[in-house]
Amino acid sequence: MKLRRNAKVELLRGVPLFAGCSDRELGQISALGDELHQPVGTQLIVEGAKGREFFVLVHGTVEARRKGRRVCTFGSGDFFGEIALLTESPRTATVTVLTPVRLLVISGQSFRRLLADTPSIQGKVLAALAERLASVV
Repeated sequence: MKLRRNAKVELLRGVPLFAGCSDRELGQISALGDELHQPVGTQLIVEGAKGREFFVLVHGTVEARRKGRRVCTFGSGDFFGEIALLTESPRTATVTVLTPVRLLVISGQSFRRLLADTPSIQGKVLAALAERLASVV
């Protein structure tokens, strides 16, 4: 079943990266997202690769590994891949699907264009990203 636009907005509302965004801003972000289904074992992100998109996990579980060691798992409502995308640095971990997943995928190019064109979203996203980075240090 494909997510309707209002369902995408509701999903994004629960993502900490977009917590400060208005309904209108969430609508703009949701328009950029494509829904994707992936089976167990799929590598969504490869450590060291260039970041081209980020993911919001609608349903299922994925695992992040850095240098072969498990770093964490992500479940429904979690997001990942945004650091490499926004900082234009290599991916910091490999993310592999543990259970069948349903994802919302937003390309880096589209997202960066949205941030450039909508300063109100840019400030909110950068503040949320700073909080996330601070919690890992």
